[in-house]
Amino acid sequence: MPSRGNKSVKPWHGTNNSQVPVLITFLILILVVSILFFHNIGEKPSSSFRIPKQTWNSSEYPVQFHPNVEFRNGTDLIWQIPDSPKAVLFLAHGCNGRAVNFWDRSPSCPNCIGLPEERLIVLHALARKFAVLTISSAGRCWSFGEERLIIKGIIRWWVEKNKIEKLPLVALGASSGGYFVSVLATDLRFGSITLMIAEGMFDQMDITKDYPPTLFVHMPKDRYRKVKIDENMEALRNKGIDVAEIKCIEFPLSPSFLADRIPGLDRTISSKLFELFRDKGFIDKNGYMRNDGRAIRWKAALRENKIILPEKHLDHHITEELNLAFAYHEMTSLQSGPIFDWFESHMH
Repeated sequence: MPSRGNKSVKPWHGTNNSQVPVLITFLILILVVSILFFHNIGEKPSSSFRIPKQTWNSSEYPVQFHPNVEFRNGTDLIWQIPDSPKAVLFLAHGCNGRAVNFWDRSPSCPNCIGLPEERLIVLHALARKFAVLTISSAGRCWSFGEERLIIKGIIRWWVEKNKIEKLPLVALGASSGGYFVSVLATDLRFGSITLMIAEGMFDQMDITKDYPPTLFVHMPKDRYRKVKIDENMEALRNKGIDVAEIKCIEFPLSPSFLADRIPGLDRTISSKLFELFRDKGFIDKNGYMRNDGRAIRWKAALRENKIILPEKHLDHHITEELNLAFAYHEMTSLQSGPIFDWFESHMH
């Protein structure tokens, strides 16, 4: 860092009168620049946030969806293995989620619905050469007894069947899936895990030093969960476990935002929705959501204004993106780069 000007300055000798004003001006200039420099260091970063350019179009990725669908031990598995995979990723959905949420509808998976954030996480994973396995929970949310043993057995069977059991195994779980992954990590040897919008079940487990490195991806607006994550990070560190966090903050909507994120939604509809949300007061003058997408009556507003979505199921996609912008509790793909950097940094 530059000096604060505390170095001694030797007196000048033989300076004529014409040089004095120049010297004084020079010293004043240095002082002004120094003041501005150190003032800027102390400034807080701008509160504005621009969402990274990350559209839904899978043609922008070096991979395409070609999922395989299976049914085993009372649940459905959907998976894809890229050429020359370097690791295996198990993805655990949240409550009310299913494996079909992670994959676009295709001839090989006609029931898949490809929710925006889930599908982008899979595309990132495949592009980074991760084999991806998604499994549906037996109930609305994950349970932590027999289901753990079933999923453990399925994962082991699947990697052996596909002859990738020697590859590093990692896991990402969101919400209920995050709690599930935190417990499953005591049954399976993961190279590292990511817990998204979940603090984990650490207060109910006996954590040993061989527990996997753990990344928390969370939304600090959820203050209760933030406090619990802070506590769990400290507890894990005290056990000698590598931990890190990524904080996800709210950001404003734009007229093209929904079209940029949701397959099948064009910019005309996206712009109409943005104007409707603004007229109804769902967003403020700067484009920020006033409440969670689950809490506002935006679907009723669509009906009242006779705005018809291209496909009915897109209301789930829109709700997810509104939740993402509000940044309280939602799956997010925006941090996929750092998440996969985390996984790769712990692969041996």
